[in-house]
Amino acid sequence: MKLSRENPTPTTTKLIIAAELAELEAAKKTTLARLSKNVAVPGFRKGKAPVKMIEKQIDPSVMQAEFIDAVLNQLYVQAIDQEKMRPVAQPEIAVAKFVPFTTLEFTATVETVGDIKLPAYKKIKQPLKNSKVTEADVDGVLKNLALRGAVKEPVERAAKKEDELIIDFTGVDAKTKEVIDGADGKDYPLLLGSNTFIPGFEDELVGAKPAAVKTFDITFPADYGAAALQSRKVTFTVTVKAVNEVKPAKIDDAFAATLGPFKSVSELKVDVKKQLQAERDQEDLRTYDNELLQKVADKTEVAVPTPLVDDEIERMEDEEKRNTAYRGQTWQEHLDAEGLTAEEHKEKQRAGAETRVKAGLVLGEIAQAENITVSPDELEIRIELLRGQYSDPAMQSELDKPENRRDIMSRMLTEKTLETLRGYATSK
Repeated sequence: MKLSRENPTPTTTKLIIAAELAELEAAKKTTLARLSKNVAVPGFRKGKAPVKMIEKQIDPSVMQAEFIDAVLNQLYVQAIDQEKMRPVAQPEIAVAKFVPFTTLEFTATVETVGDIKLPAYKKIKQPLKNSKVTEADVDGVLKNLALRGAVKEPVERAAKKEDELIIDFTGVDAKTKEVIDGADGKDYPLLLGSNTFIPGFEDELVGAKPAAVKTFDITFPADYGAAALQSRKVTFTVTVKAVNEVKPAKIDDAFAATLGPFKSVSELKVDVKKQLQAERDQEDLRTYDNELLQKVADKTEVAVPTPLVDDEIERMEDEEKRNTAYRGQTWQEHLDAEGLTAEEHKEKQRAGAETRVKAGLVLGEIAQAENITVSPDELEIRIELLRGQYSDPAMQSELDKPENRRDIMSRMLTEKTLETLRGYATSK
């Protein structure tokens, strides 16, 4: 094989390949052997006739097409391996010259991962953050637990903070009076003081009595999640259907016993603090790893291939669609709330997708530089641990699927690589 290479762009590689005669002769024999299995020659059993006689029985166009495919596939794979390329899409193949079975020249143009120039990542330092759980944090959890076991009694008085209101509400644009999708609700339980609604909304309902109807304007925050509502003034009409006085459960030893094997509130607090600290530690570690990886990625030189970014955008879109459906909203309603078309929404994801892809490429390059691998035994141990978390046989069988095993191995490789980075970043 004669091979030359061009790079029209940092992520596009064009291979110019010419087959050697010996390669073509070997490919012809292989192609004939494969096709001969289905060729019948009078006087011979299928596939047992002399090669020259079999060749005469095969449609020349079929023979040449099969032959060309075999040579293209074989030489393209060899060229990729020889050039140590990392394709991220199917190549565009163009046959430049073909003389049946004696000459074949072609080009293969493909998107690839370009050269990755890592920084001196071993010298990048970042101290670990250790968040501590306070007594106020623990008391906050106990308060929420007490609210879950609260007794709610209807009252006829004016509502005050920590009361629950059952409300119907609708929202329209303050100027155009156009109804706003998603700004309405029926029989909605709202705990005053919970700050679960837009700032200012709950304050307007303090003092309201059962059957009251209140109309007021609220301006959405400038950084509100739905772009279409940012800084927008909305007129809400709220009907108070009921006011319930909320009487939280008393936080005592008897209450603690209802939540688990606790003999006292003190034991419950110890357990809550332990769980909170574990959650806080995990969150700190995720934040730390993300920040550290971003530091390394920011200093890394690599051209990110567009197909990888497009694939990541699709994954991000699918995840957001699932979350949207979980909230009971259609995708079109979500797009309308964002004030974006489907294509605009995808394009909005591009910068984040590019960052994710770059981080993944950096992790892969560091894993290779550090010779980090996941052994078959390590993979089996992790799968068995995961299997123990599921009692459903169907879920357990999912762990045996090749694609899921590859995903688990990929996550394990990421974990080990991040652990290595963390070690360098925290060493003195």
